[in-house]
Amino acid sequence: MTVRLRAHHLLCLLTYVGKGYSPAFTANYDKVVKRLGEGEGVVIVSGPDDICAPLIGEPEPHCLRQSAAERDGLAARGVGALLGRPIEDGDRFVLDASSLAGMRKAFAAGLTRQACSGCEWSGLCDTVAAGGFSDTRL
Repeated sequence: MTVRLRAHHLLCLLTYVGKGYSPAFTANYDKVVKRLGEGEGVVIVSGPDDICAPLIGEPEPHCLRQSAAERDGLAARGVGALLGRPIEDGDRFVLDASSLAGMRKAFAAGLTRQACSGCEWSGLCDTVAAGGFSDTRL
């Protein structure tokens, strides 16, 4: 199987410490992180992904808003610049320890954080990055 991820979740995964929008969201996120930690591959998708799944049934899920799509575009450009190749829908890869370390280093330096502007979780992510990404689940 392959984990379906929208581009901005490539950044969110770097600082995930078990906090989320709801208990169901967090339980699902934990399952996704476990799959990735076991070496399951990633495919980049447009719109809601495996992390978004518990939010889709809400009356107005934020994952369907234009702001989420804009974050995806910014994240794809930032991560793509870091990796030296475009990040596009349909791209497949594995998030191994080396790639995660490089992405975290760039994230902590602010090089890939354009997509984080205005995100309600940005403060938490700042704290996690400043703490050396300790307690992250991936």
